[in-house]
Amino acid sequence: MNWDLLGHDWAVNLLREHVAKGSLRQAYLFSGPQGVGRRTLALRLAQAINCPQPPAPGEPCRTCRTCTQIEQMQHPDLAIVQADTEGGTLKVEQVRELQRSLALTPYAARYRVAILLRFEEAHPSASNALLKTLEEPAPQVVLVLTAESAEALLPTIVSRCEVLRLRSSPVEEVSQALQDRKGLSPEKAGLLAHIAGGRVGYALRLCADPEQLDQRQAWLDDHQRLLAASRVERFAYADMITKDKDKDTVRRALNTWLSLWRDVLLRSAGASASLTNPDRELDIQSLVDGISLPDALRVVSAIERTQDLLDRNVNTRLATEVLLMDLPRLT
Repeated sequence: MNWDLLGHDWAVNLLREHVAKGSLRQAYLFSGPQGVGRRTLALRLAQAINCPQPPAPGEPCRTCRTCTQIEQMQHPDLAIVQADTEGGTLKVEQVRELQRSLALTPYAARYRVAILLRFEEAHPSASNALLKTLEEPAPQVVLVLTAESAEALLPTIVSRCEVLRLRSSPVEEVSQALQDRKGLSPEKAGLLAHIAGGRVGYALRLCADPEQLDQRQAWLDDHQRLLAASRVERFAYADMITKDKDKDTVRRALNTWLSLWRDVLLRSAGASASLTNPDRELDIQSLVDGISLPDALRVVSAIERTQDLLDRNVNTRLATEVLLMDLPRLT
């Protein structure tokens, strides 16, 4: 059994053994790109730890009340801590509130489990506050942190965690799993697997929420129009996409554009790697034919620079305007 997960067999086997042998670590860190399945693996671990009637050692039943409540993130002994929005800040007050709850004995389960999502977004004071809990762990408490990379966290925090570095699965495996589990056609499953870049969690979200696919198409259509647009039209678009919208919307649009330009780089360089946006192959080839490789690299750098500025809370509209002015003008 694989805890009903797609991929990450080695991680499941390791964690299952920890639960079965009673050798749980006080803290784990699941690192990897967003959408790779970090949160789902953390919830499965919480289920395996606390399932009252496991069908096998280290194997949650996933049907009992405890497992169901954990799946829904509503169990009284499960705490989920994260920044209010993606790209936001996990605050020290949230960590201190967590510490108060972890000092209590478990209410209904064997262990209190705290899952701290996207911990790279933690304020430095929040990270320092968590160190006390990691240095003096309470019995019957297990902490699970998730982050894009261990290097984004304080070394003192990483050193106190069992680190599991999760990787994207092969696109072909994700495609086949979507066909088998979700009944998707090979064409649709292949497209979702490519867009997700082998990140299982992201592929499943796209499958469950067609509006995300529609939004992706809209952003790519916008980008294609912007390349031929005037300065006035580009300023108007910057106003539209940043007005009354949270920063995460802009960030997701930039990620979509960045995936397209990375495909342009792959095609320009003659790389054999598969495209992230195979349904946009004509647009990609058009950009390859109309722009030099150094210019394509400059666009990628400009998008990444804008993402970094947004992470540093620079004015969203201003950063977006500068990026749109940096895009090449193609007719």
